[in-house]
Formats: sequence, structure tokens, C-alpha cells
Amino acid sequence: MRETKVSLQNVVLGLQHLVAMSGATIIVPLITGLNVSVALFTAGVGTLIFHFFTKGKVPVFLGSSFAFIGVVSMIGAEYGLEYATGGVFVAGLIYVLFAIIVKLVGMEKINSLFPPVVTGSMIMVIGLTLAPSVINANIVEAATGTLGQRWLVAMIVALTMVIVSIFVKGFFKLTPILFGFIAGYIAAACLGMLDTVAIAQANWIQVPPFMLPKFNWDAVITVASVTIVTLMEHIGDVTTISAVTRQNFLKDPGLHMTLVGDGLATTFAGLLGGPANTTYSENTGVLAMTGNFNPFTLELAAIFAIILAFVGKLGVALQTIPAPVIGGASIILFGMIASIGLRTIKDADVDLNRNRNLLIISIMLVLGISGVSLPIAGNIALNGLSLSAVAGIILNQVLPE
Repeated sequence: MRETKVSLQNVVLGLQHLVAMSGATIIVPLITGLNVSVALFTAGVGTLIFHFFTKGKVPVFLGSSFAFIGVVSMIGAEYGLEYATGGVFVAGLIYVLFAIIVKLVGMEKINSLFPPVVTGSMIMVIGLTLAPSVINANIVEAATGTLGQRWLVAMIVALTMVIVSIFVKGFFKLTPILFGFIAGYIAAACLGMLDTVAIAQANWIQVPPFMLPKFNWDAVITVASVTIVTLMEHIGDVTTISAVTRQNFLKDPGLHMTLVGDGLATTFAGLLGGPANTTYSENTGVLAMTGNFNPFTLELAAIFAIILAFVGKLGVALQTIPAPVIGGASIILFGMIASIGLRTIKDADVDLNRNRNLLIISIMLVLGISGVSLPIAGNIALNGLSLSAVAGIILNQVLPE
């Protein structure tokens, strides 16, 4: 249900989404060398672009895409980051081209490729493949504190989220992630795991250093070819959000419109020197945990991200959120996504006594979770969700009913 009142409740819920997505959105520019403030700005504007083309119906926040990290880093080192963002610019246009194809083919054909046995498995793969890398990076391998301290902070975050979600009543029941981050931040501060020097040195007001793209054929082909993989991820994420909210966004506003929104948001990011945008599993986890599906709260989060791009101290404060805090929240958020996949299969009454269905689910889960990779061309390969999805689509078509 869409409710556009700028109330304290909606503002707090918007801030919760901002906090949930900030860690991952910031990590991508930090790894690739792109600017964090530009990434926040383009993520915020990109989300508003997405909501404009999807008529404000889909509760989505677009953040920096991890799928482009390798090629952006490679092209940035070889040609310069402006050529990498030129490839990002073109990648967004490829999304729009694919949206036109989807519109011409029709949703009935698309839906036939993604029955519940496939979509439910895709959703489980999204949660189960992302969780290990995020938790390892933010808890096991993080540079701050001892391993015991990192796990302590992570468990405080997770436990706080559980307590708020189960035992707290009223409005605050919708804000477990926000309370979890606050509790984790305080715990990390008490353990000396915060970097307050960077916050003190940052300026209050700053203009993000935007960068216009440059174009080189090799760079464009290398970066834009990643869309072969991310198109599958987009379908998986929109399918997941549909399952969480129990609304068919593939039909209304339509997959072609979500692709247009995502594509033009990515093109806009490339135009200003930001990383490619994508739908965010962290925010899908927030939707699943809180039950708040109002797209307006995501639009408020986008506005906050835009403002944050110009406020130096707040931007740095987000960057200094201790990694174990993000790891603790991820334990629940990605687990919630995997659980939604199970619910999708259950609600569709998929017959698990049939070997056909068991084989599709089994093969998709193993290919998605095992980390195996299928090279396509050059640096492009199918792995994780994309490999699992392709396998599921093919098996569903060739195995007899």
C-alpha cells in the first residue's frame, strides 16, 4: 500500500532502509576507486528514476552493483575510471534494449520460463549465496577488533533485531534493523572499534566530484557485457520482491518497466561517474522482516542518500560503521530472503514428491551455492544466481511434465 505522508514514522523507516543499504553501496566505490559521495548521489537519484518509470509501485532501492567490480577495476587500471563509467553508461542502455524485447515477446512467455519451482529456488540462491561472502568479509576477515569482539558485536546486532521484531509492539516493531545498528554501533564504540578521527576531519558540506564518461570500444564491450549476468539477477530480485510483498511486479508495472527503470538509473550513474546500479537484496530483507512495503519510504531513503552525498561528516560516519555491525544484520536479512524462497515453493503447492521438481531445485541450489563458474567469453562468466537461473530455466523446459 502506497502512503505518501511525510510523517515521522515514514522518515524513520526511510532512514532504516538507508542504513541497511549504505554498507554495500559504499564498498563498491571503495574497491573500484570511484567516489563514495558520487555513488550515494547516483544511487539516490537512480532510485527515484526507477520509481518514476515503475509508477511508484515497486518498493525498491537501487545501490551499487557488485557484479561490475571486476571489470570496472580492470578497465580503470588500464584506461582510466572515466572509460569504465563509459561502459556503465552503455550497460544501462542495454537494459532498455532488453526491456523492449521483453515487451515485444510478452509476459506470458517470460512467465513460462519462471514457474514457482524455478523462482523459489532462485530466491533461495540469492539469500544463500550472498550470506557467506558478506558475513566472512564483515565478521571473520574484517580488520577491526579481535575475532571474538567482531562476533560479539555481530551477535548483539542480530539478537537486538530478534528482540525488537518479536517482543516490541507498535511502530517500533517495524524498525528492528535500525535498533540493531544502533546497538551494534554502541557496542563497537565500547570495544574501541570506531574510527572517529575520519569523522572529525571531514567537512560538513561538500560537492561530490562528478566525472563525465569517456568511451573506448574495448572498455565499453568489456564492461557492458556484464549485463548478460545482471539481467538474470534483476529478474531474480524483482521476483523476490514480488514474493515478499505478495504482488506480481513482473506483471504490474511489468518486467519491461522495471528493466527500463534499472537501466536508465545505471546510465545516469555512468554519466556522472558512479558505479552501475542494481536492486538491493539488503532492502528486500528489510521488507521481509518489517512487513512495511510502502514504496514511499524507499523514495525517502533515496532523498536521504542524495542529501548525504553533500554532507561530508554524515557520509564518513556511514563509512565508519564497523563491519561486524553489517555482518550481524546480514545474518538475519539474507536468511529472511532464503526463507521467502521456501515460502514461494510452498504457497505454489509445488509437488516435492515428483523427481522432476526435486531435480530442478537440487541442481539450482548446488550450482548457485557451490561457487562454480561457467566461462562465456573473456572475463564474463555465469556463476551464482545467473548460472543457477539459466540451469533452472533449461531444466524446466526440457524435463517432461
